[in-house]
Amino acid sequence: MAMTVQKTQIQQRLPAQEHLLLDYLNRLDKHRKDRHAVHIHLSRLMAQNRREHHVRIAANTFDSLVRMLKGQIFVLGNSDLMFVFKEAALDDVEAAIIKLRFLFSDDPMLADDTEDRQGVFATWYALAKDYDKVIELSRRMVAEEEQRRAQELQKSQGANVARSRPRSTDDLTPELLARCEQALVQADLANLLRRQAICAIVGKGAPEPVFNELFISIADLRDTLLPNVNLNSSRWLFQQLTETLDRRVLALLNKHDDRTIAGNVSINLNVATLLSPDFLTFDDNIKAGARGTIVLELQKVDIFADLGAYLFARDFAHERGYRICIDGMNHMTLPFIDRGRLGADLVKVVWDDDMLQGNQASRERLAEAIERTGPSRVILCRCDTQEAITLGHSLGITLFQGRHVENLLAAEMRRRNGGFVRGRIR
Repeated sequence: MAMTVQKTQIQQRLPAQEHLLLDYLNRLDKHRKDRHAVHIHLSRLMAQNRREHHVRIAANTFDSLVRMLKGQIFVLGNSDLMFVFKEAALDDVEAAIIKLRFLFSDDPMLADDTEDRQGVFATWYALAKDYDKVIELSRRMVAEEEQRRAQELQKSQGANVARSRPRSTDDLTPELLARCEQALVQADLANLLRRQAICAIVGKGAPEPVFNELFISIADLRDTLLPNVNLNSSRWLFQQLTETLDRRVLALLNKHDDRTIAGNVSINLNVATLLSPDFLTFDDNIKAGARGTIVLELQKVDIFADLGAYLFARDFAHERGYRICIDGMNHMTLPFIDRGRLGADLVKVVWDDDMLQGNQASRERLAEAIERTGPSRVILCRCDTQEAITLGHSLGITLFQGRHVENLLAAEMRRRNGGFVRGRIR
């Protein structure tokens, strides 16, 4: 806790981005012509969509323009971004905003936003006429940030006084992460490896397994290695943990006497892992004929964080015979995905009860997206009720995954293997 207070005190001494923005705008006073600014309101997104890695990815979208001296990015304390740029870069900035809208398109805040330049997601300014307005906004941001920092310091000092009180959960820290990574080296992950079937369900027919997703239960991992620690408290550290976990899973699957990957399977990986020496070692140990039975599931946010890395990894994977599945999609983001142009073989869409509540226009938009993607290439996952499968069938989907699918599959296996149902022989 003392480290937390020390970190907060150091932050108090560092100049806030709001101060740097105000200073930058003051220096532009005599150079307003042909200068613009765009205020990106990430603070209006749901909390789960504005974690550290989301803000970092959003800010990195403007890196190339900053390197070419076409603009300057400011990451504000409330997670908002302010990008001040030259008019010559206007088209590039608008393209970057479109990309960000896509990345966060599953957020309710964007559901009713339009493409106009004064939408709720981004506010645009021309400094030639809006300079005073932007200066006033910047000064207000400085005041708000100073107040936030003061409250944060007071809260940290209060927490330091109460440090002896037991807590039910701890945040993930670099020290705890190091302990966890060290423990992963020794841990027998075979006991934590889970599998869940992706099944083809056509009409009222019984589910037929197509392949099995192999994954490590994060909840079980936490209970085994770091009970009472919230692994999701720091997205950056959790990302590091998943990459370490990727390497351990690949090492587990590399065992020559392991039959875990017998048959068609899918595994979740980070793009960075797919480009790592660990994956090359895994690939070397896989029989050539087995590669075509393995699906590599990559998260949507991970893909668009570095599209170039993904395209390189995709080409390598396809060349070796693997299939690619884009994971983490939902009914709101699917219309923005072009599976063909991304070169993916499958797309996994997360079931949401809102899919039943949508209006006719939203259903038609989803149906068009599935038709364009290819109904046979879409997996509807987290199907915990029959309603999910019924709606999926109405959209032409035949591949399903989830608890209800597992229950249907178990019942079918009992019927086939047991032979007795309600006291009668079938």
